[in-house]
Amino acid sequence: MNIVVLDGMGGGIGSRIVGILKEEMPSYIEVYGLGTNSLATASMLKKGANKGATGENAIAVTVAKADFIVGSIAMTIPNSMMGEITPKMVEAVGNSEGIKIYIPILPENHHIVSLEQKPLMLQIREAVDFIKKELNLGDE
Repeated sequence: MNIVVLDGMGGGIGSRIVGILKEEMPSYIEVYGLGTNSLATASMLKKGANKGATGENAIAVTVAKADFIVGSIAMTIPNSMMGEITPKMVEAVGNSEGIKIYIPILPENHHIVSLEQKPLMLQIREAVDFIKKELNLGDE
């Protein structure tokens, strides 16, 4: 069982997600930190990711085997994150059989309507709680 956390730029969001997952998931669940750049990957590894990898091919190969994929919804938009998200990455995430959990952080010219505006940490908490529910972990 593995959970892939995707992030780019400085890895701030991904590292927060990894930190909470590592605190709350059983030790048999591996958390992978996949970054679009080495800074993002290093940030997630520092927070305890079991494995980390960087770049387009590493992301494409690893998400294909993921049970869960967590990250900003920007991961579904080619060329977002200042061009760090490639079309190949978007396609790999979309084609993965894993359950995708998106946090609605978008580029400036994208908008989602009918969602509650919540602080980032509450959105991350909801993503982690969703995974726990899917795994029937509850409050252990």
